[in-house]
Amino acid sequence: MCGLGFGHAGRCIPIANKLREMGAEILFSTYEDAVEYIRGEGYPVVESPSMNVMVKPDGTIDFRQTIVKPGPFLAAFIFTRQVETEIRFLRAFKPDVVVSDSRVSPLIAARALNIPDICIVNQFKIMIPRRRRLLRLAKVTETGGLAIIGKIWVGGATPLLIPDFPPPYTISVENLRMPMRYYRRVKFIGPILPTHPGELPSKEELREKLGFDKDKPLIFAPISGPLRERAYIVEVLKEVFKRFPEGYQIVMSTGSPGNPIHAARYKRDFVVYNWLPNRFEYLKASDLVVSRAGHGTLTQNIYYGKPMVLIPTPSHTEQMNNAIRVREMGVAEIIEQSDVCVKTLLNAIDKILSDNSYRRNIEEIRSKVTGINGLETVVETILNVMKNRLRH
Repeated sequence: MCGLGFGHAGRCIPIANKLREMGAEILFSTYEDAVEYIRGEGYPVVESPSMNVMVKPDGTIDFRQTIVKPGPFLAAFIFTRQVETEIRFLRAFKPDVVVSDSRVSPLIAARALNIPDICIVNQFKIMIPRRRRLLRLAKVTETGGLAIIGKIWVGGATPLLIPDFPPPYTISVENLRMPMRYYRRVKFIGPILPTHPGELPSKEELREKLGFDKDKPLIFAPISGPLRERAYIVEVLKEVFKRFPEGYQIVMSTGSPGNPIHAARYKRDFVVYNWLPNRFEYLKASDLVVSRAGHGTLTQNIYYGKPMVLIPTPSHTEQMNNAIRVREMGVAEIIEQSDVCVKTLLNAIDKILSDNSYRRNIEEIRSKVTGINGLETVVETILNVMKNRLRH
């Protein structure tokens, strides 16, 4: 799986857990942030070569430097090494099926060795901001990426599994645009969640369990993404929340699983955790979420019926497209990172809490998608592939 941040790992671990309960032997292949996270979950993991996304000090994605470094020739060399490494891993492990989350090299390796593969992806094509200085780069990258990578995504024997809501509630609409001929190879399966709302106590019971005042608004701020992208906004939000007026309860997670028990209380109603293993309890207990606009975060918020204030990573076109989409659905407000301050964040939060339309809209969507279970669909798909392989 893609190892940048914990979003891909976060949806693959529940799949692995289900399969392990059935007696499966599982090996993960990833890189960067996800490696230690996977090990911490008790799974063996092998590291493959990675190509980093270049990020500025404030977390902004630097597309020009990402393309320049390592450059096309070195990038091609690294990608070839990725494929070679995956082939070596597969030959040693001898799996019955390969499940790839947003990575091309394992799919090529699996097909080279005639091993069945399953592909999970929520971003069909690469998108670069349409600024004048990046316009030519955007056109070349998007066109080339769609032509080459797209064929690999849909080239397997099973449908391409997209962990998004089916139309008309799809979040990654812009990033999932593809030729019409590909749509017959696509299956929208909904979010892959380890914990569903119905498996938890009521919102009121959770508030009592977690020690929150039932009469004060509870704001949950789970900041996710690669460390270089989230570090800046974490510090900004800490300072902003410290200056919030009384009357709000705020729980913030900085997305660092290395020390899950550490917490810092900055004032009576503002606490910061490095990591929350029971984050879905806090999500269900909350009234509103403040977060980045990563795909996994948004699908979880909608599935749990929580309106949002979103601060997309600057120049991250997938996040910006996601944020615009959920704002159009009437369940979120957007604040540019450069505009984040006490006034803008407080105004956005108060707007959502005081306007019942946000609650109505998200409850209507939640009622339509609540029966979708992406985890069951992926596990069922894997088992069906296994049965077909044994049959032949």
